[in-house]
Amino acid sequence: MPDQQTVEVPIKGMDCAECALHVQQAIAALPGVESVNVFLSSEKAVIRLDPALVDLPTIRKAVEGVGYSVPTSATAQPTPSPLGDFTRRVLALFGIVFGAVLFIVVVGEWLGLFEAFTQRVPWPLGLAVVLIGGYPVFLNVVRATLKGQITSHTLMTLGALAALAVGEWATAVVVVFFMRVGDYAENFTTERARRAVKDLTAMSPQMARVERRGTEHEVPVGEVQVGETVIVRPGERIPVDGEVIGGHATVDQATITGEFMPVEVGPGARIFAATLARLGSLRIRATHVGPDTTFGRVVKMVEEAEAHRAEVQRIADRFSAWYLPIVAGIAALTFLIRRDPLATAAVLVVACSCAFALATPIAMLASIGAGAKRGLLIKGGKYLEALARADVLLIDKTGTLTLGRPQISDILPLNGVPEDDVLALAASAERYSEHPLAEAVRAAARERGLPLYEPEQFEAIPGLGVRARVNGGSIAVGNNRMIAAGAGLNLAPAFESGLEAQGKTLLFVAREGELVGVLAATDTLRPEVPASLAAVRALGARHIELLTGDNERIAAALAESLGVHYRANLLPEDKIAIVREYQANGHAVVMVGDGVNDAPALAQAEVGIAMGAAGTDVAIEAAHIALMRDDWTLVPEVFRIARRTMRVVKLNIAFTAAYNLIGLSLAALGFLPPIFAAAAQSLPDLGILANSSRLLRQK
Repeated sequence: MPDQQTVEVPIKGMDCAECALHVQQAIAALPGVESVNVFLSSEKAVIRLDPALVDLPTIRKAVEGVGYSVPTSATAQPTPSPLGDFTRRVLALFGIVFGAVLFIVVVGEWLGLFEAFTQRVPWPLGLAVVLIGGYPVFLNVVRATLKGQITSHTLMTLGALAALAVGEWATAVVVVFFMRVGDYAENFTTERARRAVKDLTAMSPQMARVERRGTEHEVPVGEVQVGETVIVRPGERIPVDGEVIGGHATVDQATITGEFMPVEVGPGARIFAATLARLGSLRIRATHVGPDTTFGRVVKMVEEAEAHRAEVQRIADRFSAWYLPIVAGIAALTFLIRRDPLATAAVLVVACSCAFALATPIAMLASIGAGAKRGLLIKGGKYLEALARADVLLIDKTGTLTLGRPQISDILPLNGVPEDDVLALAASAERYSEHPLAEAVRAAARERGLPLYEPEQFEAIPGLGVRARVNGGSIAVGNNRMIAAGAGLNLAPAFESGLEAQGKTLLFVAREGELVGVLAATDTLRPEVPASLAAVRALGARHIELLTGDNERIAAALAESLGVHYRANLLPEDKIAIVREYQANGHAVVMVGDGVNDAPALAQAEVGIAMGAAGTDVAIEAAHIALMRDDWTLVPEVFRIARRTMRVVKLNIAFTAAYNLIGLSLAALGFLPPIFAAAAQSLPDLGILANSSRLLRQK
């Protein structure tokens, strides 16, 4: 509908996937809201709504109604605190000290040492301590209950109330204490995973120096317009994507490409927002600003990667929804069979559903955030899961396996047409083509100083070549399939020349249906490809196949050198058909391409990986994983990340399931008093944190 808008609303107070689900349900229930996605990692909701029916105050009220908050300034950006690490260390020390003290108290009560003390404290005073200490949790439970929702805190609240009902106020205090400790543990766990995303966001500059009417003005980045001239001084981050129009500098592009080796840039160079000018000053003409920059799109993709949930995460979410009623049923059976209120309370207290909800997203967020800082843009957990089980790797040739910068090595004139004329005609016809071979033809013409004609008509034919009208004549430049369509053309001299047998790509040039020459182009294999393919094969991609529009001989020569299968003379639609063929046979397919000509095949595959996607809109949009620099070693690296992430996820789930099963059994049988059940409830979160944090340290 034309009157609908998409807005982003920051949400504070979410600690687990269950929290995000409750916020999403509250907002989705508002009239005028068409769709909503709540992202735990970036602490925001992206809402599609009708502004005539719902506004920000209404959304804020709905969010607050389920126990969370919307900051007053919806546009405020998170600012990393320099004391963050220090504060976390202090809180960790605080937790250790109080944990040790509490352990002594719990053991003391277990041994009966504090019984005299607790008997002297009036029950109303103990009740007041419980209510004051647990007020924030109890309030959220009441709000959720009124909305028909059951949370993990619902069970613990019932456990605390059960302890109070049997006069065990000290047990209820311990339950409340560990509820709060559990909240802090969940918050700490989630913040560790969020940190990589927040660190990435913090790299974006907030101010820009713009040249307007001959003078410099410092303005917020959001006010910079496309086409304006931006001034960047040494040590400053570049605020826009653009083209250098003045100055020279050494630029650190690690925020975009993950490559820590600085590059030298000068007039004509392409530059990216959030990169750092270490030495030298630059004048830049802005081509993309704000969220439209490469960095802005990367941040948005990373933030919203949570929406693409892995199937294992969806299973865990569904299990969590059933888990709480099951625990409540076990508690009821415990009371009916054993008639033991303390055992019943212990069952309610020991159950930890948040650990199930955290098991998958924390690991996924850790890998996605850490990958983004190293030039690996992973759009969601479901692609990591698919990559971990992939067994087929399909690869484009030009620009993917090869450097994508072919050069014209030979010119074969035919039918009496001079060599320079053949090249000039081909370059003029290819003048507006974006294909790498077209650029090679134009470059060869420039090197010889040949004049280019303006084509009167131009048509690019994917997978075949181009047709154009140049200087009054019809010119066709393309492969043998395109040229052979012309009646009576004899292509034998080209093949007899031996150029194709040398592994070179042939471009045939025809004028008015007559073959006038052949151009031979060569491309260079990326040096890291053979070792990278061997690593990918060792990681589970048993079948690797080269897909190319080149002819049979070129494809065969390259495939044989790499030890892979191949298919040649392919059009873009042929590549899609091959992907579907493998999928129909039950294979999980990974397609690696340059993200431009291969966009349909990348989108069709379970996982599409685009090489060198920095600054390329099509690549970032079409691929599921974008490698921000042209480096084939990143391909096996992302395979390793996926497999390691899924191992961590499965270990998280197995640990949580085993822990809860043992805890519920001991509590139901009366071997786990409520105090110990409360203490045990927060431990799975810490285990998940310790296990998932390994993904943040991947090298």
